[in-house]
Amino acid sequence: MAFKQRVFSGVQPTGNLHLGNYLGAIKRFVELQQTYDCIYCVVDMHAITVPVSVWGGPAELRRATREVTAAYIACGIDPNKHIVFNQSQVAGHAELAWVFNCVARMGWLGRMTQFKEKAGKDRENASVGLFAYPALMAADILVHRATHVPVGEDQKQHLELTRDIAQKFNNDFAESIAANGHEGGFFPLTEPIIQGPGMRIMSLRDGTKKMSKSDASDNSRINLTDDADTIAQKIRRAKTDPDALPSEEAGLEPRPEADNLVGIYAALADTTKAEVLKQFGGGQFSTFKTALADLAVAKLSPIAAEMKRLTADPAHIDAVLAGGSDRAGAIAAETMNAVKDIVGFIRH
Repeated sequence: MAFKQRVFSGVQPTGNLHLGNYLGAIKRFVELQQTYDCIYCVVDMHAITVPVSVWGGPAELRRATREVTAAYIACGIDPNKHIVFNQSQVAGHAELAWVFNCVARMGWLGRMTQFKEKAGKDRENASVGLFAYPALMAADILVHRATHVPVGEDQKQHLELTRDIAQKFNNDFAESIAANGHEGGFFPLTEPIIQGPGMRIMSLRDGTKKMSKSDASDNSRINLTDDADTIAQKIRRAKTDPDALPSEEAGLEPRPEADNLVGIYAALADTTKAEVLKQFGGGQFSTFKTALADLAVAKLSPIAAEMKRLTADPAHIDAVLAGGSDRAGAIAAETMNAVKDIVGFIRH
C-alpha cells in the first residue's frame, strides 16, 4: 500500500523549553514543513505519566501546553498550513494506545531504556502509564499513519518499537486487513528522519551533561523565553577551558565545553563545526563567546518576544489548538474506524 507522506512529532509540556529543544527538535520541525504534510502535537497525556509534583498539576499543565504551542508558532510552524494540536483533545490517541497495549509484548516494553532511567530504582512505584508510554507514543504516530518522524538519539528505540508494533498488528490481522480492503498492511513502518548537527545540546555549565529543563541551575540552559540580555550573559558565563579554540574538529574531542559551544554556533548559523573553526580557530574564547552571544541573541530573542506576545492571549492559543484538534481528529477517526473494523469491534 502507498501511504501518504506525513510527518508526526510532539513535545512534552513540562518545564521551560530551552535551546536544546529548539535546535534538537523545533527548528527541524520548521524545516520539514517545506517538504511534508506535518502534524505537530503537544503531548500532554505523556506529561502526566510521572508524579504530579514533577509535571506541576492542572494549572501548570495548561500554562505549559500553551507555552509549547506558542513556541511552535513563534519558531515558524504555520498552524494553518499544517496541524498543531494537543494530544488529549483527540480521543483516537488513547483508543489506539489500548489496542497497541494488547499488541505489544511486556518484554518489549521492559527493554525500554527511558523507562529504566525515569523509574530509577523504585520501579514498583512507577506508574503503569510510564511503563506503557512507548505504546502511547506508537499510537500518537500511527493514529495519523505517519510515514516519517524526526528523531534524536533518545527516541530511536521508541521508534523501533513503533515499527515492531505496526508490523505485529499487520501480521496478526493480515486476513482481516485484506478483507477490509487494505492490501499490503494497514499501518506504515514509520521511517526516522535523523537529525543533523546541533541535535544534542549540552549544559552550559557541564559539557558532559545534556541541557535540561530539570537542571537546578538556570545558567545551565538558554530558555526560549530568555530576553537578549539574559541570553548574552549566560553565554559569557558558560564554562570553558583556558586554551585557545582548535583549528581542527579533532581538537574538540577532549574538550566537551568547547565542543558544545562550537556545536551551538554551527547549529544556529546552519553551518558545520569545521567552518566555525576555520573562522575562529586559534582565537581566544572571549572573542568567540562575543560572536556566539550576538548570533544567539539575533536568532533567539525574536522567538522570545513572539512567545511573550502569544502567551498574553491564551484564547488565541486555545483557538489554534481547537482548530488543529478538529483536523487531527478527522484523520484519527478515519484510522480508528478502520482499526475497529479490522479488530472486530462493532461500531455504528
